[in-house]
Amino acid sequence: MLLPLAMLFALLSGLRRWLYVLGVWRAVRLPVPVVVVGNITVGGSGKTPLVLYLAQELARQGRHPGIVSRGYGGTARGVQAVGKASSATAVGDEPLLLARRAGCPVFIGRDRVAAAEALMAAHPECDIIIADDGLQHYRLARDIEIAVVDERGTGNGWLLPAGPLRESVRRLATVDAVVLNGNAQRPAGAIPRKIFRMALCGDRFFQLHHPERSCGAVELSGQTLHAIAGIGNPSRFFRQLANLGLQFVPHEFPDHHTYRAADLNFADAGALLMTEKDAVKCSAFAPPESWVLPVEARLDADLAHWVLEYGRSASDHIANTTH
Repeated sequence: MLLPLAMLFALLSGLRRWLYVLGVWRAVRLPVPVVVVGNITVGGSGKTPLVLYLAQELARQGRHPGIVSRGYGGTARGVQAVGKASSATAVGDEPLLLARRAGCPVFIGRDRVAAAEALMAAHPECDIIIADDGLQHYRLARDIEIAVVDERGTGNGWLLPAGPLRESVRRLATVDAVVLNGNAQRPAGAIPRKIFRMALCGDRFFQLHHPERSCGAVELSGQTLHAIAGIGNPSRFFRQLANLGLQFVPHEFPDHHTYRAADLNFADAGALLMTEKDAVKCSAFAPPESWVLPVEARLDADLAHWVLEYGRSASDHIANTTH
């Protein structure tokens, strides 16, 4: 029953993209390189850890990145800067997590162009923009497109609402690089220009209310553990905990879930385990023994160096064709 709607969605989304490709609708080019990190499916695939990795690695190589995001799940309207003390309810959980860990400016706004322009006005030292989840935001011209694919792949291969796809699988053949997260396989029917592999690693927990305290899985074992996950792919977090040798009761919540104290009320819990994305929304009411497992993206090649080199050549090509 949903297939006709999926076909209509495919027609409209494809038409929209080509209107930008053909120049009928004008994309706005910023004075600095733009790297877009996104995916073609709904739900989390590992975009935020990759954005965090890129921001930190580019900074280590002497660049001054800035991050723009829609601020999905937040109540803020218009363009807004995100600080470490911002409210996740207002700015969204992922932008707040990035602001706390990336070490660079983070701005949100439905209009990524306006958000990026505000960021550069406030931080003129910024010399590269990373757009989190902006693959389909074609109004923002980009120098590099990176698509993330996780082990769920492309599902049944249908576009919304009959399947999980925002765009056709063929779109992956047009991006500059595809990052395969974990055990993801290259989707059939797409031949990306460049492929990187990424693993999300982490084996040390920190105490939510006292972040200076940390422990490994051994210190947590033997307790009655409960684990919550309100992310795009909760099973990935639960699998990571199991791989650390922990036994726990899993509690799956929708992506970007707005937690309440009752959600974390487990009478027999010796400790509560959660992701960083959940933690930014739970600190006000989480029980004392709440432990957070941060993860870091590790890639099989120097993606940040490739971004700089590829982005430089792409920018030169754009400049030459413009003049």
